[in-house]
Parts: sequence; structure tokens; C-alpha cells
Amino acid sequence: MLLKSPWKPYLVAMDAPPSERLVNALAHDIIEGRLEGNDRLPPHRDVAYQLSIGVGTVTKAYAVLERRGLIRSEKGRGTFVAALPATSEPVIDLSVNTPPRLLSERMLSKTLTSIARNINSDLFTQYPPDGGHAEHRRQMVQWLAGLGMLAKVDQLLLCNGAQQALTVAFSVTSEANGIILTEAQTYPGAISFARHNGHCLRGVAIDREGMRPDALDRVLRRAGGENKRAVVYVTPTLQNPTTVTMGESRRRDIVSVCRKHDVMIIEDDVYSLGSTGLSPLAMLAPERTFYVNSLSKTVSPGLRIGSLVAPACFVGQAEVVLSATSSMVSPFSCAVMAEWLVNGTAESVRRSIGAESSRRLELAKSQLGDAAIFPEYEGFHIWLPMELGTADSFVTASQAVGILVTPPSATAVAPDGGDGGIRLCVGGPELSDLKAALEKLSLIVMNCGRRQQPHRSYV
Repeated sequence: MLLKSPWKPYLVAMDAPPSERLVNALAHDIIEGRLEGNDRLPPHRDVAYQLSIGVGTVTKAYAVLERRGLIRSEKGRGTFVAALPATSEPVIDLSVNTPPRLLSERMLSKTLTSIARNINSDLFTQYPPDGGHAEHRRQMVQWLAGLGMLAKVDQLLLCNGAQQALTVAFSVTSEANGIILTEAQTYPGAISFARHNGHCLRGVAIDREGMRPDALDRVLRRAGGENKRAVVYVTPTLQNPTTVTMGESRRRDIVSVCRKHDVMIIEDDVYSLGSTGLSPLAMLAPERTFYVNSLSKTVSPGLRIGSLVAPACFVGQAEVVLSATSSMVSPFSCAVMAEWLVNGTAESVRRSIGAESSRRLELAKSQLGDAAIFPEYEGFHIWLPMELGTADSFVTASQAVGILVTPPSATAVAPDGGDGGIRLCVGGPELSDLKAALEKLSLIVMNCGRRQQPHRSYV
């Protein structure tokens, strides 16, 4: 006896032929997980009858979905939801936002030799202060100064990566049921933190300079009416995922709105390579801004040392939270950091990353052109804006040819919204792999088109 299909046929409400509307309806439900692998689809005639369309139209739609690898047909048994087709090609990962790999084995070997020659045993035999050793903090302050951020040693805490720095900042500034305001598209780690800790996450409208002050003002007024503490999390430079950078005037406007509503700011500056010449929010509003940076994005992903600059009156609270995480910054990482900051390796790598990032962005522009938004300054991710339904189809098509990209649900504050996009990270792969991936993605972009988010239109 054949199992009944769990799918109720419908057509997407859009200006397109019925076959295309049916394709989008099924593709959306498969990608969103409403239909699972091996679920049976209704027979062609049943779909045609329920939707008052021709059997040939259903056949055409099913054929398109099968070519995309979303469904499979079995002679004598019917049509089923399929897993993604296997590919014999190696997977090229454009989903992880890392800088280009420029550290050679020779350089690493030389670093380890130097550390072994000058090792301080106290670094490994004693617990460090909660915020890190004073000398390491001083070195980090000097590094941040080279990026345009002036900080005091007694206000800087060393963390086990930028993610821990953000966790500490959120924990200090947010109530248990508080509101976190951020760009409508934002860093996936911030979304995960908010949801895991039960915070209310709200997106603020953005434009080509990032978060809009007028939209932030409106959202803060609504939050004030709910009697809930709000905190603003924002990435002014090379925003993740949209790549936009705030100008000086926009930064001052954002600060002005936050002062008006007396809210704290968490500034994520991990993607800044120091070439913008723009003031960090933490220098415009030091009394209310927690500033986060990291060596992982500007030097090497393996060097997981994050820095958190806290307003003077919050340093004690931040140290308590940092201590409670029971995850101190690695002594070995600090030894490597000290070696590279003193001998100039970190600065040399930072400059090389900037040059290599620019080279990779030019390669991406040659393949994707106007379909993508590129950083105004050096960076290693780009943004493909598109409606969520189209973005889901793009993810599936990319996986089918062995390319991993960041799914739209990972960066959208409101996953059910109509606007979305795909983040492509161009820093991690080898240059030859990146070129091959971009050539394939350019074809997928042309085939995807621009369609609206599906709305059910039952017939």
C-alpha cells in the first residue's frame, strides 16, 4: 500500500507561469525542512486536480525540481524528496569567514624556536589575572592603536577569542529578558547567543552605510515603552554579512541616538584592517561602548586572542563575568602574540592580508559583477542580496556542485522576512579553488533570477 503524501499542494503567489509557481512552492518547503528526505510527493494527476492546472504543468515542475536535485522519481513507486546529490568534486568552503592563509611553515617554525629560547616559565605555571597579563594587555593596546582605536591598558581585557569578548559584553549589558538591537542582517554568533540566552533580538533597518539612525530611534522608542533594557550591537566597519561601512557622520548619528535613549553599545570591529581612518564608536562614546576586536581575523584564525575594551565603570563587572566563564586566554597564544607584535610579524601579516583580500575581491568582481555588494575597504566576505526563497535555492544549487555558502537563515534576525542574501567568504580557499567556485556561482546567479519570497496562494 502506497503511503499518503504529507505535502498539501499550493502555488506561490507571484507573477509567473503555474509551473514556476509550483517549483518555488515545493523547493521552499523542501529547503525549509517542511518536507524531509524520502517523503512521498503527490502524483501528478492529484496535484493537477487540486490546483486546477494541467498534468503537463506538474510534470514540467517536477522535472525542474529533479534537475535541481531536490526530488527523485522511482519507476512504479512515485516521486520522493531527495537528499542533495553527491559530488565527486572536493567541497570548496565559502561559508567560514577567515582571512587568507599567509603564514608559512618556516615562519611558524622560526616563531616556535624563538619562543622556546626565551620562554618564561611563569606564563605556564601560574594562573594569569582574569583580564590577562599587564604586558600582554599593553601590547594589545599598541596593536589596536595601529588600527585606529586608542584604549587604556586598565580598560582592556584579553579573552579567548572575539566570541568570548562578545559574550562578556552581552552578559554585562543585557538583562535576562532584555532586548538586543542589531542590523537586520548580522553576525550569526550574535544571533545564537541571543536565542540561547533568551534575549529578544530585534533587527534594525540598514542601508548602504549600515544601521539607520532613524530606524534605530523608532525601535528604541518602542523598547522604552515595554520597560525593557535594550543594548545596541553593531558592526560599523565591514559589516558582517553585508560588507557596508559607516561613514563618520553616520557613526556620530548612531552615537547620538544611543545617548538620547541612554543605551549601551557593543561595537564589533573584528574585520577592520585599519585602512578606513574612521573613528570607532568607542572613541566617540567611550562612556557607553564595549569595543571588541580579535587577532583571529586580522592575523591568523589559530591565534584566538580577543580584546574587550570596556567603559571604565564596567571593567570590574566584565572581569567578574570573564572569570566565571572559566576559559582564560591561552598562555601559548599569548606567547605567540607577544613574539609577533614585538618583531613585526603581526603587522607584516596584517598588511599582506589586506593586499591579498583586495586581490580576491577583484577576482570576485570579475565573476559576479553587479550581482554582489563588495566592501569599500579591504575585506574577505561579499554579499549577494536576494529574496529568501531565491537564496534558499541558491544554497541548494551551490551544494549540488560542491560549494558551501552561508545560508540566509544564519544571518537574518527575522528568518521569515522577505529580504535576505548569501554571504560568500573569499578568504579561506586556495586561490585556484576560489576561482573555480566563483565561476560556478556566477552561473547559478544568472539562473536563480530575482523572485519574491513565497506566499501561499491556494486554489
